[in-house]
Amino acid sequence: MRITELLTKDTIAMDLSASDKNGVIDELVNQLDKAGKLSDIAQFKEAIHNRESQSTTGIGEGIAIPHAKVAAVKSPAIAFGKSKEGVDYQSLDGQPAHLFFMIAAPEGGAQTHLDALAKLSGILMDDKVRESLLHATSPEEVLQIIDNADDEATKEEEKESQEQEASASGAVANDSTDATNSNGPYVLAVTACPTGIAHTYMARDALKKQADKMGVKMKVETNGSGGIKNHITQQDIDRATGVIVAADVHVETDRFDGKNVVEVPVADGIKRPEELINTALDTSRKPFVARGGHTKSTDSQSNEKQSFGKAFYKHLMNGVSNMLPLVIAGGILMAIVFLFGANSFDPKSSEHNAFAEQLWNIGNKSAFALIIPILSGFIARSIADKPGFAAGLVGGMLAISGGSGFIGGIIAGFLAGYLTQGIKYITRGLPQALEGLKPTLIYPLLSVTITGLLMIYAFNPPAAWLNNLLLNGLNSLSGSNIMLLGLVIGAMMAIDMGGPFNKAAYVFATAALTEGNAAPITAAMIGGMIPPLAIATAMLIFKRKFTKEQRGSIVPNYVMGLSFITEGAIPFAAADPLRVIPSMMIGSGIGGAIALGLGSSINAPHGGIIVILATDFSHILQTLLALVVGTIVSALIYGFLKPKVTKEEIQASEAMDE
Repeated sequence: MRITELLTKDTIAMDLSASDKNGVIDELVNQLDKAGKLSDIAQFKEAIHNRESQSTTGIGEGIAIPHAKVAAVKSPAIAFGKSKEGVDYQSLDGQPAHLFFMIAAPEGGAQTHLDALAKLSGILMDDKVRESLLHATSPEEVLQIIDNADDEATKEEEKESQEQEASASGAVANDSTDATNSNGPYVLAVTACPTGIAHTYMARDALKKQADKMGVKMKVETNGSGGIKNHITQQDIDRATGVIVAADVHVETDRFDGKNVVEVPVADGIKRPEELINTALDTSRKPFVARGGHTKSTDSQSNEKQSFGKAFYKHLMNGVSNMLPLVIAGGILMAIVFLFGANSFDPKSSEHNAFAEQLWNIGNKSAFALIIPILSGFIARSIADKPGFAAGLVGGMLAISGGSGFIGGIIAGFLAGYLTQGIKYITRGLPQALEGLKPTLIYPLLSVTITGLLMIYAFNPPAAWLNNLLLNGLNSLSGSNIMLLGLVIGAMMAIDMGGPFNKAAYVFATAALTEGNAAPITAAMIGGMIPPLAIATAMLIFKRKFTKEQRGSIVPNYVMGLSFITEGAIPFAAADPLRVIPSMMIGSGIGGAIALGLGSSINAPHGGIIVILATDFSHILQTLLALVVGTIVSALIYGFLKPKVTKEEIQASEAMDE
């Protein structure tokens, strides 16, 4: 679709009379309304102002592109206006804006419309186009300028598309889309903005234009309204010198583990591309570390070639990381409720407190109620990007209603994700005219329906049976059995301190807590608190075995340990894993076993000593005993195993202090 199918004579205002930002918005909105493009002028104007409140659409270089994607738009359109005097539009470069393009996109707009809007965003990065528009004297001249620029942009897109196809088939391309056979610097970039219409593509073009000037090969992945385009492959990542992530919304960054990554707002990609490229080329910067905390080996393979285990873990952790804020917020709110009384949330109890009841509703009935759907939704999204999200959420809700709990939620996430991928594959041959319906109608309708039916009739019954079997087994544990559970979970929390084993134990414990069994989370919290506490204690007991710099972390480690932040021990584990990790595992396992053996029951998933006091005050002595014994055991083992600090280490520490 050509831009001039959206920008027409009746949507061009030419010389604006407005002297401020709000006036410009009013004139352009009125122009669109007069052209019959809007069904609700007030709703559209509100959407425009809401977008401005996120960040200004005055992108600099004398341009402003206010835009909104909302149901109030009858048909997609672009309004144009200009001001020779200039208007203070709170632009990124602080300069007045002279050229204004207001983009009106309907919800669920066809992909061809979105592509045209994206093309306009790129065209406006051309100095000659902007200069010509500023001196245009009629709507016809404006349209001619845009048409000519559209022709050039279309030729460039066709050239890039051909080169990408050639690269994918094994041919050697000459442009920046194929740098795998070049020895020069190679930079990757990812751009994304909230609406995926304007800034995403303007940042792309600003970066590519600057890269060409600098002689740097670059590939840019865009996360726009139509999904991910020009997808960065593992081969690209392995070859790249650095990566620029210019985004105002979440994009997947774990894939860049170990690379030089520059993360900035999308506006920075537009206004300071040269600085970003130079930073991405600076190989002296500290490498980016993914959430998993482990740097990939140089022979790591692409997602498509990952082993099943690695892919499963990646997608599961994506769901877990997005679920954790709900777990933590909900759990701490529930812990606070217990400070008002054990039954203060119950209107039928004599301890009832109205405020405590509302906190309980927020924490337990809202935050905790969303845990499984969010887990499922983000697992599905990790597999199939945005199209898989809706089916994942619905599958998670059905897991709750069907009684399959966390097990069903995990199944639902993977089911929805891979099912959506299958639907994408099957529908790839549909006519181009239906392309815009895929993300808004075809994908969600088919994936939600099929996921829902499969969950109800195929997966929920056995998953619910397994879930009940697991819970009944946990509830029946007692004596030495429950101490063994505490030993295993506590030790797992200390194996990698935030890595796969730690996360697996924590997810299992959280799942049990949502079903009413607090034993696993009790062992997990005790086991997770001990490593930093033990490290700090070892430094107090064995002072001569640690440098002055290391001993400076004693207080922070006590604070982190008491707050259930296991990561405080990571620097010591990374520097001396063969001594630190086994000693921490032994103490954490013993602490978890003692806590469960003595009847401790922490009814919140996070918070450390605060939630212990709030939710299990009747067992506070037993819980503290478990913490103290586990801490001392780990501290003593580590202290005895650790050799004395060398003169070289002391000198290096003193040099850092100076």
